[in-house]
Amino acid sequence: MMKLRKSDARGHTQIDWLDSRHSFSFGQYMAPEHMGFRALRVINDDRVAPGQGFGTHGHRDMEILTYVLSGALAHKDSLGTGSTILRGDVQVMSAGTGIRHSEFNPSSAEPAHFLQIWFLPDRNGLPPRYEQKQVPVVTEPGRLHLIGSQDGRDGSVVIHQDVALHAGRLRPGDKAELIRAPGRHAWVHVAEGSVTLNGVTLDEGDASSFGAPEKLALMARSECEVLVFDLA
Repeated sequence: MMKLRKSDARGHTQIDWLDSRHSFSFGQYMAPEHMGFRALRVINDDRVAPGQGFGTHGHRDMEILTYVLSGALAHKDSLGTGSTILRGDVQVMSAGTGIRHSEFNPSSAEPAHFLQIWFLPDRNGLPPRYEQKQVPVVTEPGRLHLIGSQDGRDGSVVIHQDVALHAGRLRPGDKAELIRAPGRHAWVHVAEGSVTLNGVTLDEGDASSFGAPEKLALMARSECEVLVFDLA
């Protein structure tokens, strides 16, 4: 069964340096009916002004993934990691027993646009960890790529949860399919552009959840970027 979550139904936080849309209950956006989907807890669609960002703060027992759509983010954490996350990179951080980090837009001119995605871990008390990889979503458009998984297969980053996260950059008319194992669930999020999903139009910021059917068929109506979460 397909359930739509339209872009304008999301929560919204706007301050002088941050414009954020929340697919699920987060911060000041309290939505008991939207507390997540399966192990997927947060999708925040964030736009951060030049030279601004999130100061040092802490997390525990959460798998936190950052997916940059444009611009860049400078990351520092209590593990001693210092890195810049660019377009084409995927970063994941296991908060585990506790981690502190900051994220800033290092540009003095360009805004940063990214998705911050949280998963409940498969177990609490994990050692904190950091991982960042380049993925071929931009360099190899026209299909879905596995960018995150429980076992790190096919060059994906490791997420401590039974999830397979796919992402694709599609050009107008491009088609992509994903067939899930019976009993799995899916959340499809359109990060940019417009697609049809099993014949239903989804525009930028729209999402849809699925139980059955197992086959998801995408066709790009414009240049677009789509994330597909395959969940237990």
